[in-house]
Amino acid sequence: MFKKLNLVVSTMMAALLFGCSNGSSTSDQTNKKEAASKEKVELTISAAASLQNALTDIEKNYEKDHTNIDLKFNFGASGALQQQIKQGAPVDLFFSAAEDKFDELVKEGQIDQKQGVDLVGNELVLIVPKDTTKSIKNFSDLSTQADKIALGTPEAVPAGQYAQQTLEKLNLWNQVSSKVVYAKDVRQVLSYVETGNVDAGIVYKTDALISDKVKVVATADPKTHDPIIYPVGIVKDTKHPKEAEEFYQYLQSKAALKVLEQYGFVAE
Repeated sequence: MFKKLNLVVSTMMAALLFGCSNGSSTSDQTNKKEAASKEKVELTISAAASLQNALTDIEKNYEKDHTNIDLKFNFGASGALQQQIKQGAPVDLFFSAAEDKFDELVKEGQIDQKQGVDLVGNELVLIVPKDTTKSIKNFSDLSTQADKIALGTPEAVPAGQYAQQTLEKLNLWNQVSSKVVYAKDVRQVLSYVETGNVDAGIVYKTDALISDKVKVVATADPKTHDPIIYPVGIVKDTKHPKEAEEFYQYLQSKAALKVLEQYGFVAE
């Protein structure tokens, strides 16, 4: 009798333990799934240096409403960023300051043309230190009034390429090329002018607007250089296509374009 009773109790206890164990396992799996769904997705955006301030604001706005997204920006010269992508750098989106750098990646199949758009435009300006004693009022003064002129390296920095085009169009390049101090990106050009290491520099209007240490003395005629257009697109090798697509669409939204326009960019 006692043996039978013990057997029944043992069976019931085993069943109870199995049920608890199974329930715990199911609960653990559910918790793991929920935790996984809450894990942040890191998106890497390679973007032209001139976009830094605007995209920093956009980042704050976007992450506030998309708590599962962690935006990481790699700012630099568009040409250098393009080369990094060509060499396999883990990038989700490319925001270039020049169409040719962007189009090359499209031609090579690293960006789908259907997932790329010309988003904003910019202007090219001549800047000098705010407290300069040099009499530089326009581009032609560079040949006689400036000893050092900062430009982005034309091969890698679109702003430098546009600057050289403008100086050539104005028949000034041969007169000023020996005075040029090359910079790795447009923000370095701005820094050189801010610190007075050069007498003048050629940057985007958007860069000049963020500094109280420089002043704009002239704006380049758009006819003197290629159109300044900023395309953005999704890199095909992205490991987060859904999240990359969502941010790509957001950059085209009124909210994002409003921020870009506040920094001097012009919506295309």
